[in-house]
Amino acid sequence: MTMKDKAKNFFQVSRGRAKEATGNAIGNPDLEAEGRHDQRAGDLKQAGEKVKDAFRKR
Repeated sequence: MTMKDKAKNFFQVSRGRAKEATGNAIGNPDLEAEGRHDQRAGDLKQAGEKVKDAFRKR
């Protein structure tokens, strides 16, 4: 996993957490759902990169 990809994925997860917290604070369920979606997408991208790294090492 390149550092650039790692940073982008981390930022996406962090942005999702912020959106979810903001949506919860202002009572906007759509924003909460969007935040959860961003978090999951970032986590899946990180998992995919880890799988790629595992195969590159062999």
